[in-house]
Amino acid sequence: MFINSGEFYGPNLSTANLELLSRFFEKYPDYAERTFLSVKGGLRPGTMNIDSSLENLRGSVDRINAALRGKKRLDLYESARVDPNTPVEEAVKNMAQLVKEGKFDHIGMSECSAQTLRRANAVHPIAAVEIEVSPWSYEDETRKVIATAKELDVTVVAYSPLGRGFLTGQITKPSDLPDGDMRKHMTRFHPDNFDHNLQLVDAMKKLAAKKGITPAQLCIGWVGGLGSHILPLPGSSNKKRTLENLAGGDVELTTVENAELANILETFTVKGGRYTDSVPAHVLKLWG
Repeated sequence: MFINSGEFYGPNLSTANLELLSRFFEKYPDYAERTFLSVKGGLRPGTMNIDSSLENLRGSVDRINAALRGKKRLDLYESARVDPNTPVEEAVKNMAQLVKEGKFDHIGMSECSAQTLRRANAVHPIAAVEIEVSPWSYEDETRKVIATAKELDVTVVAYSPLGRGFLTGQITKPSDLPDGDMRKHMTRFHPDNFDHNLQLVDAMKKLAAKKGITPAQLCIGWVGGLGSHILPLPGSSNKKRTLENLAGGDVELTTVENAELANILETFTVKGGRYTDSVPAHVLKLWG
């Protein structure tokens, strides 16, 4: 079982998520060997600024391991973003040094371009690259990263395969998002784009119904079907939805179904960027 977390997944960018995982593994120690834990880090404490210096990365990894309290080995450490101020070769060398020190086992990247992935892998084997992949997040760079990862034998951890919940069909109007939900600030969920993007959901709901599965399972099956090296990474706080998502991992689309979905994606243009259009991609450090 693959578990994905972050050093900053908690209130005020805290390690709360890791502390919850530590408590879980303390209660169910057998799962420590049955799970593979990936954690993103590398931000300067209390900020969203990436810093791939050896000093900061060591502090990041030490905070992660301290939060885990020895209850679970850190299997994979991912640089949460590509540091624009540090050559990726140097950043990977720094992470490789921490591997040598026994602090974690494998190196991962997140939100990096295909070119950056190739440069990183030339320094030290990259075990995984985490990028957003879904029927409404399948842009040119996404495809390039997927192809490069296959060539280099790197696993693609595909986050938000359900389009941040939009593609499940459970969100039918902007007001379905509660106050404080970060998606309210994302351009694709903006009222000006919402109804247009909902047309994609309607088309996928029809295809899912014909196959006897849910739209969420269709998304997960499609993402997983893009390659044997791709690992869909859905998330949910709902037990029923979690089991539904797990079943989606067993969905295999036929050639005809793939062609039908491909036609839908080729003829539909999603309105809005993946995050917030008012903030440039280089500021968000996407495709670094």
